[in-house]
Amino acid sequence: MITVATWNVLHRVHAENWYEDVAAKWPVEAERIDAIAARIAKRSEQIIALQEVSGDLLTALRDALPDRTIHTLRYPRVPRSKRIPTALRERDEYLVLVVDDPGRKVFAAAFGDDPGKGALAVATSGLTVVATHVTGDDRRGRQLATLAGVALSDPTRPAVLLGDFNADRAVVADGLGPGFTVVELPADALPTRPRTMGVKSQFIDHVVTYGVDARDAAVESADGLSDHNLVRASFTV
Repeated sequence: MITVATWNVLHRVHAENWYEDVAAKWPVEAERIDAIAARIAKRSEQIIALQEVSGDLLTALRDALPDRTIHTLRYPRVPRSKRIPTALRERDEYLVLVVDDPGRKVFAAAFGDDPGKGALAVATSGLTVVATHVTGDDRRGRQLATLAGVALSDPTRPAVLLGDFNADRAVVADGLGPGFTVVELPADALPTRPRTMGVKSQFIDHVVTYGVDARDAAVESADGLSDHNLVRASFTV
């Protein structure tokens, strides 16, 4: 059985720019980073995808996870502080895959229409794993088509896609096309991206499979460490 998780951990500059409650709850970013790294180090999933990882957090993850392989994509866009000086030392933003099976990186690129979103793919034993963060506007369709191509770069291998898709389950399934299954969460699951206003979906973080059936999907509270909750699932290859 393979276990997976995905979590958008909220880059500090984005929190500072958009007045996120997380920044107020954690005024000392180094403490929030240590708490995130410690939480990830305690998790048992064999594959963990992380979005909006700052350079500071990446350093902490490498320190906290010396026995695991960390694959990264650094975006060309570096988040820029618009309101207050950032608490970060290293503002670069990364897409990250933490894996037990080291595998090999087979794709890592920002989307051509958004230098701050992209995909990172790793071939592990018998499985293609894709971490992603998708743009939440009309660029989404092109990006989902790119993701489908990356996942099926070797059509003989099953694939799992993990990430913040900025869209609900039906939209993601339609954009990826036949053969992809966006794992359904329990009816009583916590929102993956809780909101107190607006009409956007609160379920935008997904586990997507191709060639395997996932089970035991659930959402776990971030307990205020991020504006997104963690999504996990398991399956057998």
